[in-house]
Amino acid sequence: MKINISSDHAGFKLKKSIINFLTKSHEVNDLGPHSEDSVDYPDFAHKLVTNLLDNNVSMGILICGSANGISMAANKHSNIRAAVCWNKEIAVLAKQHNDANVVSLPARFVSENEAFEIVEAFIGTDFEGGRHLRRVNKINCV
Repeated sequence: MKINISSDHAGFKLKKSIINFLTKSHEVNDLGPHSEDSVDYPDFAHKLVTNLLDNNVSMGILICGSANGISMAANKHSNIRAAVCWNKEIAVLAKQHNDANVVSLPARFVSENEAFEIVEAFIGTDFEGGRHLRRVNKINCV
């Protein structure tokens, strides 16, 4: 599976750990940043989403301190459903019920092992469709 990953400076260390964790079984595209120097999270959210949509990448992982700002920026794009996930149960529901295609992690509030569990759960879960599809189809506002 192809996965895009990006963060801001607060998520940089966790991003590197997740990349090392995932590269054993997936193709991971690191879209930056490439240091802990201060950056603006919307720039990296937009870069990830644009690359995801333009290159037909399966999913994305975004990381910032709280996961909120980077997720808000990503969700400004049509057909992006970025979900803030702080445990594996939330990640499973984000995929099963909301067909989330981007998982946003709060680097300041999850451990490295929790992040790995969240990412594994997100990758390993499929959208249930059915009644959920009707609701997901109502998310985009032209």
